[in-house]
Amino acid sequence: MQVGGQKHEFSVSFMKSTHARHAVLLFGCVLLSGCLSDPSELTSSAPDKPWGPAGDSGSFAVQGPVDDTLTRTSAAPRIRIQGGKVYTLSELIDLGQRSHPSTRVAWEQARQAAAAVGIAEGTFLPMISANVIAGYQDVTTPLPTPFGGTDYVSTKASGVVPSIALQWLLFDFGERQALLDAAKQTAFAANVSFNGTHQALIHNITRAYYLYGVARQKSGIAEYSLRNSRKILAAAQGRYSSGIGTSIEVAQAKQLVAQSRFRLVQAQDGLDDAYQGLTGAVGLAPNVRIKVASSTNRRLPGTRVEPTDKVIRQALSRRPDVLASYAALKASQANERAAAAAFLPKVYLGAVAAANQGSVQAGGLPGVGLQNTASGVMLGVTVPIFDGQIRKNRQRQAASATRAAAALHRQTREASIREILLASNSLRSALASYEAASELRRASTVTYNAAFEAYQNGLGTLTDVTAADSSLLDAREAQADAHAASLLAASSLAFMLGNMTSSSAPEEALR
Repeated sequence: MQVGGQKHEFSVSFMKSTHARHAVLLFGCVLLSGCLSDPSELTSSAPDKPWGPAGDSGSFAVQGPVDDTLTRTSAAPRIRIQGGKVYTLSELIDLGQRSHPSTRVAWEQARQAAAAVGIAEGTFLPMISANVIAGYQDVTTPLPTPFGGTDYVSTKASGVVPSIALQWLLFDFGERQALLDAAKQTAFAANVSFNGTHQALIHNITRAYYLYGVARQKSGIAEYSLRNSRKILAAAQGRYSSGIGTSIEVAQAKQLVAQSRFRLVQAQDGLDDAYQGLTGAVGLAPNVRIKVASSTNRRLPGTRVEPTDKVIRQALSRRPDVLASYAALKASQANERAAAAAFLPKVYLGAVAAANQGSVQAGGLPGVGLQNTASGVMLGVTVPIFDGQIRKNRQRQAASATRAAAALHRQTREASIREILLASNSLRSALASYEAASELRRASTVTYNAAFEAYQNGLGTLTDVTAADSSLLDAREAQADAHAASLLAASSLAFMLGNMTSSSAPEEALR
């Protein structure tokens, strides 16, 4: 009883010691986990909300606020279309930001890049693992007997060894820090690309909206032309009934009506195509029918001068593609530093706490229980010597990637400046064309009214009326095209300047 009592007392004290070690390790794990960044705070809270840079709190800090909540669902949102509602451009953009798959794809990519930052941060902390090793062994040993025979002695051993191990890379000459910097730059690039996806979506919806608007306007012009053609036909038939007209004039008037009907069919077909383009840009199903507000009276922006160097520099500091290419360059440079640090030594810390509970039995003797504990701390240094030039080729690869990223960044900047200048020229030309087309329409209207009145009074010919009607139709379509082209050019310039961040009108985005 005394021996058994001693064993029981030792087991209790060992269990208390083990539980205390486990508690200390778990508490340490909780404290170390608090040092890590929350990936949900490194990107936008939802796919329909553009990203805003984080503040100084957190390891991925730029400037500005960010939403605290995170959308947990990955299912596509259900968009409810209100029957009878006339959707404006801003409301269509809101629908697109909530329903178009491109924003969700870019959002998920930004979340993946944010999670990579957390992975890189985790390499600075120790790895703690719990291990259990259990085993059983039965050894049979032949022994000669005094009478010339052979006897066999069986020795049985069993045991369980639970342990907790710690591995910690203490120093690596900046390799992990370089990889963390690269992950942060990649996450920043993913976030600004996510914002760029929103800007591109707004731009595409705006373009489709204006194209649909001009298609609907041309359909109305075709209907107006058909009414004019019927008026001319009625006048020709009236003159023929009065004996002052000819059958040739009536035939020509009927031909004009047929031509107007053909133009109307073409205009309506173009309107259907433009509608599908608009719903596709918004991200709605092809069979969805919505009512869209007219863009006919949309105010045009004022004439702009050539963009100054200051305006271009500000635009380059806002454009997501330029920011993303610059972040990609910084990430490549960080990867190059990490590849260089791989040639240097690394200092490791290891620790283990283990317990052994087992028993040994030999032959017919009573089994002997074994209980012991072991703990240790080790500090080591590893120096890479030869690896088949794997690290050397990785370093070459990283250097090449840096040069490629630098060239791509330069190309992106130059292309952005060229796009801004071209968009500015297009806007200036479109506004000038609209002024000329408006003057042409006013003159064509006066000519048509005079020609039609003269024909009704017997002072003009049907040929003059037909030519005036055709000129008026062309002038109205030219004015509609120039108005839409001005709106499209304004939206393109706002997009190239990096100002297409909301559903505002193009003239507001250009301020």
